[in-house]
Amino acid sequence: MDINNITLIEGVFVKELKNRFLCEVMINGKSIECYVPSSCHLSNFIDILNCPVLLNKNPEKSRTAYSLFAFKFQEKYVLLNTSIANKIIFEKLSSRMFNFLGKRKKPFKEYKYQGYKSDIFIEDTNSFIEIKSLLSLDKIGLFPTVYSERTINQLKSFHEFLKNGFKINFFIVSLNPYIKKIQINRNTDFYLLFKDCISLGMKVYGFKIDFNNSISIKRIACKI
Repeated sequence: MDINNITLIEGVFVKELKNRFLCEVMINGKSIECYVPSSCHLSNFIDILNCPVLLNKNPEKSRTAYSLFAFKFQEKYVLLNTSIANKIIFEKLSSRMFNFLGKRKKPFKEYKYQGYKSDIFIEDTNSFIEIKSLLSLDKIGLFPTVYSERTINQLKSFHEFLKNGFKINFFIVSLNPYIKKIQINRNTDFYLLFKDCISLGMKVYGFKIDFNNSISIKRIACKI
């Protein structure tokens, strides 16, 4: 993703609002309502009270002028827009980093099949790529951290797809640049379905996104 095409400004995070998509940020001493690009309250995963943040400007006629983009953590920034992982992977899909996927000259974003909308579908190999973002400041990131009915239903679909000859690649992408590895949470209903899909051939991969002056992605270990 070309960070040079995004104009970012600095602020300080104040608090989340009742609407999970909104928060309060101080910009140049002024309180501003900003959009939060997350389906869950950030407080479910992290505490960024009074933390320096970066914001990007929203299109005109948006409800808010700015969206949360990243927050300062140690010497780097952690991205807060979880959809960025999907964009980065799709943009870099043809690179050598993803050679393990085989042929990938015909990838499609948000491909729909039998009620399931995949993040990426590779027609060359009949492969689905499901991308899950992980927001955790731990060096060993636990996934999943919260229950998701949507993910459970996806795994049930994967079970059928795998039996019908499709390939499933499950990508877990940490937004924490300091993470060492990802650990699958075994004390969940998710784990039983997850293991069942693996037994049928689903492949699981871990990644992390590093953001300083630019955005990069790197493979990391994922322990099942």
